Amino acid sequence: MYDQELIREILQQIHHASLTVLERFEPIKKVEDFTSSSAGAEKLDAICMQLIAIGESLKRLDKLTNGELLGNYPEIDWKGAKGMRDVISHHYFDVDAEIIYSVCQKKIGPLSQTIHKILNQLG
Repeated sequence: MYDQELIREILQQIHHASLTVLERFEPIKKVEDFTSSSAGAEKLDAICMQLIAIGESLKRLDKLTNGELLGNYPEIDWKGAKGMRDVISHHYFDVDAEIIYSVCQKKIGPLSQTIHKILNQLG
């Protein structure tokens, strides 16, 4: 068994980071909003930092639970979410604003909802 308190804390951090991404992404209406100004680039950088934190925390969570917890929630591509961290961290100059836009638009909301669901089920 694993430390439930620590697992809840990590899940709360992931949930908070996902909500931060959604908040920062809200004014972004098209990919060019990331790429056409320095303010957009700063927004992209800030979102990428949160995506790195989410991926790193998911990796830690997976390690602490021996890969058992996240597997119970197949509606999320956990491997892809963890892999996003690696791409952003190790290939930063190759980060594609279109991919980040798509992830923010389609993946972060469901991830946030699933993390919230896990937290509720853990009590």
